[in-house]
Amino acid sequence: MPYLALKIDVDTYRGTREGVPKLAEALKRHNANATFLWSLGADHTGRAIKRAFRPGFMKKVSRTSVLEHYGVKTLLYGTLLPGPDIGRRCAGIMREIAAQGFENGIHTWDHVRWQDGVATADADWTAAELNAAFQRFKEIFGEPPLTHGAAGWQMNAHAYRLEQQLGFTYASDGRGTQPFWPMVNGELVRVPQLPTTLPTLDELIGVDGLTVDNVHEHLMRLTETALPTGHVYTLHAELEGMKLLPVFERLLAGWTAQGYQLVSVNQLFETLDVQQLPYHSVEMGEIPGRSGTLALQGAAFP
Repeated sequence: MPYLALKIDVDTYRGTREGVPKLAEALKRHNANATFLWSLGADHTGRAIKRAFRPGFMKKVSRTSVLEHYGVKTLLYGTLLPGPDIGRRCAGIMREIAAQGFENGIHTWDHVRWQDGVATADADWTAAELNAAFQRFKEIFGEPPLTHGAAGWQMNAHAYRLEQQLGFTYASDGRGTQPFWPMVNGELVRVPQLPTTLPTLDELIGVDGLTVDNVHEHLMRLTETALPTGHVYTLHAELEGMKLLPVFERLLAGWTAQGYQLVSVNQLFETLDVQQLPYHSVEMGEIPGRSGTLALQGAAFP
């Protein structure tokens, strides 16, 4: 049976409170598992307004209706309104998700700060952000995290190496085609990467005639042929957990009909012969439907 891992990025306070419980219910209805990756510090979503000056960002916003999905209040956090501390206010929700048997990991401490700052940050800045999330995760769950999935698929060389130092079992920080050992500036980082292999809803809706009514059909065409090492699909608590929940349920039903076992990323990792994974560089580059650059699986090493 082919595997398709579901990776849920939880970016905001509202997404944690409202989107996460709905996603958990939907997953159980479809006998599906998933990995929840948490934003553990303050919600400063409103500070993302500076991205308006990036090429292609406003075009993406116009397609995906940020106001509709995130709400006015969320878009003011960190500017006109103080950003609520997600980890402190929502620890109960996070522990409940763990009690239901779902895997949990780190997404970020401050989502906007990491997504907008890590690519050019130094080692001290990177360590402060990731260590803050690591310590908060241990406070909430009583154990260290096994995985990290970078906010906005944004990374730097220090972050990859810190994942190894912190003892992560695997990570899912970028986009690619198959699991691999990451080579950072020619040096091996001993934390395998399981990249996202499929496009996300916000990259697809509004492009080439794709709408909320037919986007699931496009994604299912991409999964008609199973990959030997499985697919990883990234969804968001603020999208698939709220307005786009019906789309997600159609995807769950469709992938089940295609014969996929819907699993957590760790379950997919456990099916791999890790020692046989290929070695690939990691690099920053562009992908269709998303503004700016993000972490990508690069060239293979011999």
